[in-house]
Formats: sequence, structure tokens, C-alpha cells
Amino acid sequence: MKKTIAVLLALVMLSAAVFAADFHIGIVTGTVSQSEDDLRGAEALIAEYGAVADGGIIQHMTYPDNFMEEQETTISVIAGLADDPLMKAVIVNQAVPGTAEAFRQIKAVRPDILCFAGEAHEEPYLISGAADLVTSNDFVARGYLMIQSAHKLGCDTFVHISFPRHLAMEKMQRRRAIMIQTCNELGMKFVDVSAPDPTSDVGIAGAQQYILERTPEWIEQYGQNTAFFCTNDAHTEPLLRQLMEYGGYFVEADLPSPLMGYPGALGIDLSAEAGDFPAILAKVEAAIVEQGGAGRFGTWAYSYGYTTSAGLGKLAIEAVQAEMNGEDFDYTSVRNIRKAFSDYTPGANWNGSQLVDATSGVSYDNFVLVYQDTYIMGNPGYYMGNTDIEIPEWCFYMTGKEFQ
Repeated sequence: MKKTIAVLLALVMLSAAVFAADFHIGIVTGTVSQSEDDLRGAEALIAEYGAVADGGIIQHMTYPDNFMEEQETTISVIAGLADDPLMKAVIVNQAVPGTAEAFRQIKAVRPDILCFAGEAHEEPYLISGAADLVTSNDFVARGYLMIQSAHKLGCDTFVHISFPRHLAMEKMQRRRAIMIQTCNELGMKFVDVSAPDPTSDVGIAGAQQYILERTPEWIEQYGQNTAFFCTNDAHTEPLLRQLMEYGGYFVEADLPSPLMGYPGALGIDLSAEAGDFPAILAKVEAAIVEQGGAGRFGTWAYSYGYTTSAGLGKLAIEAVQAEMNGEDFDYTSVRNIRKAFSDYTPGANWNGSQLVDATSGVSYDNFVLVYQDTYIMGNPGYYMGNTDIEIPEWCFYMTGKEFQ
């Protein structure tokens, strides 16, 4: 009997391996230095489904750190995945400038390939016109909810740190406008602060040094009851490090994760906890409490970048399998996206909606905004309950031009 079971199991595994080889899924992310969580999510897919080089279905590539100056290389890396005859879907997370053009090139030669964009940097009309699916952190809901959370934590000022390249993006303009209006309604002060772009000549090191030097000055100027927010990943670690030492609050990162800036800022090693987000969160939270930051620092319990890479990968696999089996599968539905994301975030609540054009009021059918509840680390920590809060209707119609 045991021998029969063993033979059956071997046949099942062989069948799965053969089926897996019927198609490939490509995923392109940034490198460890610019977007580690995105890359780790791709690695999670490889661990689950195997790398193409080893007979699996996942082909992972990275684009250059200086993607703004090397767009041709970025486009080439993404579009080159279409050369694989077994390629059935290409995911880019984060979908940096050049992704829309790469998708157009893919579709020109391989219209059968699904193109998914995670956290797109390009304008909604541009990327949604080239991609089959676009997902983004819910800049509409979060613009409202981050200010609400800061207010509940006792903050009277909100400092927004960014630079021209980011502020030129429609979604960041809209989120900023919602933040300002929410601050106005709650009687809070909103402050714009400019910092160097890490993709500029100063590089990541120069941009981070600027944050290290200026944060103590900002805290002295605006006070201890100030919440800080930066629109760039590379700025996060030095900001957290200085807030831990000098005071102030941090509701959550632009792309929230307990791995986003916290390990370096706190001086903790999370290699033993790699991939185990409950363990990662517990260790980060313990370090924050030990260093006197309880109740001042927040995050999403599970990495947004990690979940986007892994979740979109799983969604793409389900879509390809459904098509191969002649089944209907709506990969653009909020429900299916939330389900795919939730598979990698047990216990964490998600919410979201389709993107609405602020001027016309028309929804983008293939552009979905998502967000996870905010967790404030303390002793004990707690969720803010943000996924249960109704977002005011006016937020969906802020164009970003109201406070330019």
C-alpha cells in the first residue's frame, strides 16, 4: 500500500512539473538597493513555482537602479521577456517609467502575453492603455487615512517630503491634495519639504545623507507632535533613524512594510526571519519598544511591495491556467485581486476600489487601488481599523491641482 501511494505521489508531482513547464511567467523588479521588498516577492514566487532555469515557470529580471537615466535598458529588459515562446504573462513591480512602452512592444509581437503593472510610476491613462491590469497603493484612500491616523495619534503637523519627479505624478499630486484638505478639516498644519531625488546625480547615498542631516532640524522647527512622510523608499531608513532618536511620528511608508527602512534604522538583523512576516513584525516591534518608540511608528503588517510581486504573480498564473482550461477568470476584479494578495498576508485586512478619473468621474476598468490596514507598533501594538473607514466622496474628485 505504501509503495502504491508513493508511486501515485510521484506521478502527481511529475504531472505538476510537466504542466508547470507549459508556460512561463516573467516578473521584473528593482534591485535590493532600491526596492528590496519587490524583489523578495519575486523570490517567493520562485520558491513556490520554481525558476525557469530549473524547470519551473518564473523568470525574474531586474531593471537598473538609475532607471530614469537608463530607460532604454529598462524597456529592453522588460520587452525581452517576449522572446521566450512559453512566456504567457509579464509583471513589472514597480512599473517605473518605460514600462508602458515595453508593454506596447510586447503586445506588438505577442498579443497573447498578459501585461500586469504593479505600483505604476507613469500616468494612469498611459499605463492603463498599455497594460492588461494595473494595481497601485490606494493613494486616494491613504491620502485621507494617513492624516486621520496621525490626528488620532495626537499629531498637529504633517510633513510631506518629496521632490519634483514624484510631485509630477498624477497620483502623488492627488494624494497630496487629499492630505492637505484633510489636514485643513482636522485643524492640522501641512508642510511641504523638498529633498534630493535618489535617481539624480547625488545618488542614493547623497539623498539619504540629506535626510539624516535635516530631520533633526525639522523636528526642532515643527515639534515632537509632527508626523513625517516621504514619497521615496530610499529616504525612509534615514528618516526613521532620526525620528527614533529625536522624536516625531511615522504613520507608514509610501510603500509600507516592516522591512521598509526599519531594520537598518533600528540596527536589527532579520535574516533568520526572512519570509516570515509575523516574526519580522514582532522583532521590529520589540526593537521599537526597546528604543522608546512605542505608539509612534506604523506600518502594514505585511510588505506591500512583497505582496504586490507575489500576489500579481499568483493572479497571472491563475489567469493563464483558466485560459488554458477554457474557463472565465476576471483578473481585474477587486475581489480576485484582494484574494490573491490575501493569500500572502494571512490575518491582515485589505480594501480597495477601481481608480476614478477625478475630472470625468469615469472608472478605469483595469486600474485597481488597494490598501492594507495600518498597524501601530507598541506594547501592545494595534490596528487603526482603516479598512473599515468609509472614504468621503470628495476624495475621489480631488485632481491634485487644488493646492499647487
